[in-house]
Amino acid sequence: MAELDVQVVATDHAVWSGKAKSVRGRTVEGDIGILPGHTPVLALLGEGELAIEPVSGPKVTAQVKGGFFSVDHDRVTIVADDADLTT
Repeated sequence: MAELDVQVVATDHAVWSGKAKSVRGRTVEGDIGILPGHTPVLALLGEGELAIEPVSGPKVTAQVKGGFFSVDHDRVTIVADDADLTT
């Protein structure tokens, strides 16, 4: 089963990292959903909820503000100006 390697960081702290089935978030151009095998993308991160479905365990959500969203070879990197886990 293909997985995503996800890292979410804020400018001053790590927020979450691990293996995931999917990531859903908001860019300045609209919502984006990422599954394994997604084409590479680099986008400006918008303000809103980031939802991560880990390979095991409950769904993880965070509130994020600004930054960027990068996807390349099943690696998702989210660098936010500000981000805090909500669950």
